[in-house]
Amino acid sequence: MHCDRVRLPALLDKVMTAAEAAALIEDGMTVGMSGFTRAGEAKAVPLALAERARQQPLSISLMTGASLGNDLDKQLTEAGVLARRMPFQVDATLRRAINDGRVMFIDQHLSETVEQLRNHQLKKPDIAVIEAVAITEQGHIVPTTSVGNSASFAIFAERVIVEINLAHNPNLEGLHDIYIPTYRPTRTPIPLTRVDDRIGATAIPIPAEKIVAIVISEQPDSPSTVLPPDAETQAIADHLIAFFKREVDAGRMSNSLGPLQAGIGSIANAVMCGLIDSPFEGLSMYSEVLQDSTFDLFDAGKLAFASGSSITLSARRNADVFGNLERYKDRLVLRPQEISNHPEVVRRLGIIGINTALEFDLYGNVNSTHVGGTRMMNGIGGSGDFARNAHLAIFVTKSMAKGGAISSVVPMVSHVDHSEHDVDILVTEQGLADLRGLAPRERARVIIDNCVHPDFRAALNDYFERACQRGGHTPHILREALQWHINLDETGRMLAS
Repeated sequence: MHCDRVRLPALLDKVMTAAEAAALIEDGMTVGMSGFTRAGEAKAVPLALAERARQQPLSISLMTGASLGNDLDKQLTEAGVLARRMPFQVDATLRRAINDGRVMFIDQHLSETVEQLRNHQLKKPDIAVIEAVAITEQGHIVPTTSVGNSASFAIFAERVIVEINLAHNPNLEGLHDIYIPTYRPTRTPIPLTRVDDRIGATAIPIPAEKIVAIVISEQPDSPSTVLPPDAETQAIADHLIAFFKREVDAGRMSNSLGPLQAGIGSIANAVMCGLIDSPFEGLSMYSEVLQDSTFDLFDAGKLAFASGSSITLSARRNADVFGNLERYKDRLVLRPQEISNHPEVVRRLGIIGINTALEFDLYGNVNSTHVGGTRMMNGIGGSGDFARNAHLAIFVTKSMAKGGAISSVVPMVSHVDHSEHDVDILVTEQGLADLRGLAPRERARVIIDNCVHPDFRAALNDYFERACQRGGHTPHILREALQWHINLDETGRMLAS
């Protein structure tokens, strides 16, 4: 009966099938599910819910930590389960439903969701579905490869379904640090002053009687889809390393830099891998997602400690890391995402935030989410939590996309996620633009000279020079500012032939 995983005997009679547990979720409910960037999501219950909805239509509002793996968003979307979804996703099927207006998607800073739940600005979940490696003798829930929003979902929900996943290494227990901020108006500071501080519990503390169902599963997390570094991402890394060297030489950083945060995805992961051959030692990470690069840096002897909210690994690294977890465990911690992304902590620790842009413009405004200004890709995720509060807010991207049809540097971004006020450094494979202390016209010149691909530089120079003739603090020609995006929409290329 899996007594080693369900250690409170009184709960053993709560074990049931995934279909029986999914039947507890009713039409119109708000549901909070574990899962953060394809890690630690409950797997059997959502699939059973999708199967049930194909026979008996129902829809829910679904909250998670971030994206789900195992095609769960796809399955739930195709079954018509999702009426509303927040705060982040990466699934192509769900993305189409969002852009078609069939699913209402709330794109939200990842640190904000449970804060708004706590203050009754969002409806609290009726039921939570949480993946766990174990339930303790006290009935507390031990998460698996992510914490995300799981702790607060379990605390706020009236009822909790726990999915015990036997595919996960039981040695995950002890890795987590569950701290819940106190309530206003008497809230106290979060007592975290070092990346390796532990300030909470190792399991999610809830009354055992809230657990209404336990499902046993054995489905592993989906592997991440990060691509190996290439020449362009290596060039981006080289530009950043050269910049960090200058900061160290100027006395603005030590040789261990500051705590590093890297957004999810191939570019940010590849840039972090570039630090393996850098001169920097004793590095630390305070991030949301710990990807392959985290463990590559550990193995290279470069990284001393890493704090995150989830561990999301490729097939290349998954078996090695989780099969040898004791090798890393004393140098790792997983926290709730409102702590990993908390503005108070980000500002206190002096985070160096490295996130990926879809595009940026002459003045340093960054679009992270919307293609052509209207079509949602994934969501802002945690990039805004870090950019606004980091010691250094760095955005990276390749200078061109779609075989040269698209410039990632444009006259005016088609959607703004991070305004020029929150952006310090921009990097492409062409070079690095340090925007600190620069006025808008100065920023534009540095960006054009350093970040733009040569195929687009003359056109961007021409636009900027003509805009300057018209005047203004941030010169623009409004009739032309979005013309590159219009050209792309109409012809498939930004520059008119």
